[in-house]
Amino acid sequence: QVQLVESGGGLVQAGGSLRLSCAASGRTLSMDIMGWFRQAPGKEREFVAGIKWRAGSTYYADSVKGRFTISRDNAKNTVYLQMNSLKPEDTAGYYCAARSGVALTTTPRTYAYWGQGTQVTVSS
Repeated sequence: QVQLVESGGGLVQAGGSLRLSCAASGRTLSMDIMGWFRQAPGKEREFVAGIKWRAGSTYYADSVKGRFTISRDNAKNTVYLQMNSLKPEDTAGYYCAARSGVALTTTPRTYAYWGQGTQVTVSS
């Protein structure tokens, strides 16, 4: 009932920037919290950043704090992840996720809706 589509991934050099977009459609009123997750080969999917639709409150993983910014455009039902000062260790598939509720959680299994992912590759 909620569809999420990520875009904006690509190949950049270390120190560069990318902006990811997550366009939501369907029953978007079910989306109280939006999150960005990433998964590198051989590693578990990990939380990157999250935002509450109503208040705009944000939360970041320590690994990206100060470099990444999550934001939303309520009118467009779109969430963004601005990624600056990219490092090779940021290389991963990036996934947009949504859930209902109050708490901004960091565990993938707590999110009901997922996008297909977009690849971010940072070269040295």
